[in-house]
Amino acid sequence: AFCPEKAEGSRYRPAPVGEVLRGIEGEGAPGHLVHFCDNALSPAFLESLARQGPGTAWYGFARITPQLADPDFCRALKRSGCVMLKLGIESGDQGVLDALGKGIRLEESLRVLEAVKGAGMGTYGYLLFGTPAEDEGSARKTLDFVARNHGLFDFLNLSIFNLPRKSASFFNLDTYDFSDGDLSLYRGFVHPKGWDRKKVRQFLDKELKRHPSIARIVRADPPVFTSNHAPFFLLRRPSQAP
Repeated sequence: AFCPEKAEGSRYRPAPVGEVLRGIEGEGAPGHLVHFCDNALSPAFLESLARQGPGTAWYGFARITPQLADPDFCRALKRSGCVMLKLGIESGDQGVLDALGKGIRLEESLRVLEAVKGAGMGTYGYLLFGTPAEDEGSARKTLDFVARNHGLFDFLNLSIFNLPRKSASFFNLDTYDFSDGDLSLYRGFVHPKGWDRKKVRQFLDKELKRHPSIARIVRADPPVFTSNHAPFFLLRRPSQAP
């Protein structure tokens, strides 16, 4: 309902799994790293990777699913060469997740983090603040969730919500022009709970990023290159896989 693909009119066209794997044959030289840049690797594709692997180290985005909560499956992904998974945790408040129609449960997110991390893969957690369903109390629940489970996160992406133009009606919001430049796909909006971008940014900078258990994770993010170079930092660590 609020992803940019919807506003752009993009359709999901999955490539056959075998075709993708054949396309990266021969990329397994020492030091090579494959980035699957889909915004979510499908369960079917992950299953194929777990069975045969691409023949080299790899990483990519994945949704929170029961499949990834299975420790045995995650160990198979690790053996296939998976260095890191980017995971859309989004919020530590179940009410926010439900209001956004994310289709995930916090307890399942925790099981996925435990299974992925336990298998020796890195975790890059994505959190989204300032959505129409969130307020300051909800944001604090997210802070608490990360702080309690800080050992399960290698890196964090802390984003402030942008509203795609065609999603305004989904939330029934008062909107205004946001930008004429690169962000012209988006609209500004009056937050229904008063949790505007300025307040969100202050919360992130003055509280969440300064929390003792979270600051370490934030500092681990590679400067400039961020998530797309994080796996190289993980490759330098000794494996912790069982």
